[in-house]
Amino acid sequence: MRMHKFYLLVLLALLVNFTSLSAQPKPEKGDSTEAAEPKVPKPVQIVTHHSITINGQMIRYTATTGTLLLKDENDKPIALFGFTAYTKDGVTDPSTRPITFAYNGGPGSSSIWLHMGAVGPKRVVIDDPEATPPAPYKIEDNPYSLLDVTDLVMVDPVGTGFSRPVGKAKGADFWGVDQDIKSVSEFIFQYIRANDRWNSPKFLLGESYGTTRSAGVADYLYEKMGIAVNGVVFVSTVFNFETLAFAPGNDLPYILYLPTYAAVAWYHHVLPSQPADMESFLQNVRKFAKGEYADALFKGAATDSTEFRNVVDKLYKYTGISKSYWMKANLRVSEPQFTDELLREHGLTVGRLDARYEGPTADLLSEYASYDPQSSTISPVFITDFLNYLHTDLKFPTDETYHIAAYGNKDFKWEWKQQGRGEFHFQMPNVSPNLADVMAKDPYLNILVLNGYFDLATPFFATEYTMDHLGNNIPDLKNRIHMKYFKAGHMMYIRSESLPTFKSDITHFMESMIHPKK
Repeated sequence: MRMHKFYLLVLLALLVNFTSLSAQPKPEKGDSTEAAEPKVPKPVQIVTHHSITINGQMIRYTATTGTLLLKDENDKPIALFGFTAYTKDGVTDPSTRPITFAYNGGPGSSSIWLHMGAVGPKRVVIDDPEATPPAPYKIEDNPYSLLDVTDLVMVDPVGTGFSRPVGKAKGADFWGVDQDIKSVSEFIFQYIRANDRWNSPKFLLGESYGTTRSAGVADYLYEKMGIAVNGVVFVSTVFNFETLAFAPGNDLPYILYLPTYAAVAWYHHVLPSQPADMESFLQNVRKFAKGEYADALFKGAATDSTEFRNVVDKLYKYTGISKSYWMKANLRVSEPQFTDELLREHGLTVGRLDARYEGPTADLLSEYASYDPQSSTISPVFITDFLNYLHTDLKFPTDETYHIAAYGNKDFKWEWKQQGRGEFHFQMPNVSPNLADVMAKDPYLNILVLNGYFDLATPFFATEYTMDHLGNNIPDLKNRIHMKYFKAGHMMYIRSESLPTFKSDITHFMESMIHPKK
């Protein structure tokens, strides 16, 4: 009897289970557990309140640090996009308060350099251009922050900061010239929408590869999203990568780097005859570079011996690099060769990002610099100070990892191929057409271009060349490009004498774009 009841219960259980299974909807053809939507983490934003005094004015502001959930055109989540926003308190009408989206470059760099070096409310203290002693490092209120002029959003592209792909997206969807322009534009659009900043004056501020990004983003926002920015600030600019590529058959970089070589040689007092005034000296070098020097490179082996010797004499005069070295190099010295050769006799290598910096040369027979003394000197200070500030002042949880750069990701690989007009693709990126396009369509768009004389990463003469080739038919183009120069390097703002001018140049530019003179 008990066994009969037991089998009856088992039969009943099987029947219930079978009925339950048969009631389940049948999976569609091709469905699998692998195709299920991945779980998307929720964005996290930490809000803190602070104050700072700038130009004698006490400003209360709110800092918002964290992520925004970025969605694609199909409203599918694709990324947690990291940022730190600083907004002035007590502003009742957002249209009276500008907003600036700022980022660094790399590609693959977070925004900590501009954030802690120039525009944010806190600033690292370094012994520029000398090495800074080890921790404890100092951090201080930044009296030259842009916060008195504009709200700030420090943007960390995917793979940096707290930004990462979510859902079915992957890093490759964001790591490329066009992909990066699109995703950063989408972030800006969605931030504006989430924070009701539609009618605020809007600015872009990018450094290094961030200038490449800005040229594309300004065009993308205007063309695809109907958003016109009031102005763009380019810090250490590169649009056309052909101007930087020391590749066989490409003589352009040798010409465009020469004035920077001359400026660096002037700074280090290695010229055979030291000119008193650097600017007038560089005017002569510019003229030689695009004249006799360019002509000799163009002729190649057809250059006669007298012309060759005359060019070598002037190259020595303008750079301090020996005549024999220029002759062995066939008139072509690349940037890494220059940084190693300039002070070789002193056992020193000069910096690439900022050639005012010097460091010991490990191999005195080396042809190419093995490291950048500027980057090696300032990175520990910036990184340590920022992470301390992030978790202490901004209260962001310490169990969240902030990625200073994307390079540590084993899958990080940048797609340099860029979509051109029509079906054409640029193998060597050039966003000049993007900037020309938006400047042609938006007659009010102006740009501010900040250059460091001692910057060997993005040389100022290459930037001048690029600006001169934006286009001939864009209305009033020359008057809408505002060029400024600093006796500093790539990050000109880390030089204490340059930071006040850096701030005032940007302030005057923004104010003139918001309240143009009639």
